[in-house]
Amino acid sequence: MDVAAVRWLASPEGQQLLHDLPPYDERTAIRLATRYRANGLPADHVAALLTQQRLRTKAREKFGEFADDMLFTADGVEQATRLEVAAGHAQRFAEASIATVHDLGCGIGADALALAVLGVTVQAIDADPVTAAVADANLRPWPDSRARVGRVEDFLPPADAARDRIGAWLDPARRISGVADIHGRARRVFRRDDISPTWDTVQAIAAHIPATGVKLSPSFPHDHIPRGAEAQWVSRAGELLECVIWWGPLVRTSGRTARVIRPGRPAIEVTEDQATGDVPTVVDDKGIAAWLYETDRALVQAGLVGAVTAAVDGHELEPGLGLVTADTAYDVGFARRYAVTDTLPLSTKELRTWLRRNAITGLTIKKRGVRLDDDALRRDLRIGRGAGSGKSETILLTRVAGSQIVLVLEPAPAA
Repeated sequence: MDVAAVRWLASPEGQQLLHDLPPYDERTAIRLATRYRANGLPADHVAALLTQQRLRTKAREKFGEFADDMLFTADGVEQATRLEVAAGHAQRFAEASIATVHDLGCGIGADALALAVLGVTVQAIDADPVTAAVADANLRPWPDSRARVGRVEDFLPPADAARDRIGAWLDPARRISGVADIHGRARRVFRRDDISPTWDTVQAIAAHIPATGVKLSPSFPHDHIPRGAEAQWVSRAGELLECVIWWGPLVRTSGRTARVIRPGRPAIEVTEDQATGDVPTVVDDKGIAAWLYETDRALVQAGLVGAVTAAVDGHELEPGLGLVTADTAYDVGFARRYAVTDTLPLSTKELRTWLRRNAITGLTIKKRGVRLDDDALRRDLRIGRGAGSGKSETILLTRVAGSQIVLVLEPAPAA
């Protein structure tokens, strides 16, 4: 797809044809393309229509019904910020009364749209002409907000950003352009030094524009958090998504925080004040109590497991694992609770005996802190992935005080 195709898709003719398309179905795509060609539509327009039909279907998982009014690129769908996550970013700028945000490296415009919805004017740039054109088309309901072609390195910060209520949002590229993985997607990079624009460029922009936020990899190191800034690790439905650094008026609580997004329920934010200084740990497997709390990965990555041990009066099984054991059942929105029904050493022989004794034919295997191939273990245990005719159980392979163990768990209702 080129810029001309994007402009045609955004035109009244292109929009009407997109609106009239049925949901994407690979089995009927060729027949549909043939019909459009027979009606005189150019081949490149037909290809653009069917590509958008396919991408919109895929994008609904991230954008819901909003996907039906957006344009996409293949990489853009893959890399775009989820709707709930982008809304959280935009809320920071709105709460700080920021009037205009420069979205530097806007992609297809997911964050720009969330900002525009809250009444913030967006001036967005992206180095790729097609991507910038797609973002500009997605911003068309807000005439004051635009996206254009531009490099972050060439961006000139305004003279008095604080007085003029101007902010900046950056989502540095964390993929190597032109280098694909086995699925054909641009390969992701994880080292802070490999992002584009560079970390030095990001910090320079933040020095000129106090209200700056930047989306980074969840592996961002704690000792590189800028003084006075807030580093927030974000998860959604248990999946760790990002670390965002916030500066100036966008900071709610300086230091390390975590945001746990729970679909259909309010998000939860956890700060260092909620975490105890020293996280207590168990001495051996005799210290495993009746309940196990699996800390959300945003808190684990933020180093805030102490918020769980404090909330449930518990002990972590081993430092850094995020697994907390306690005597009492609590509903904690940032940790999943399980009843511990049995404890075994991590031994194939012991596990096989336990399976046979309890007539278990279905097994869900969880791991934390143990490197072990699930399929190899299932072969050794002679148990498949189906439940079969017997009972099904959940086991967790983990460590306690340096020893590998198996905990048999019964999930409690989600808090």
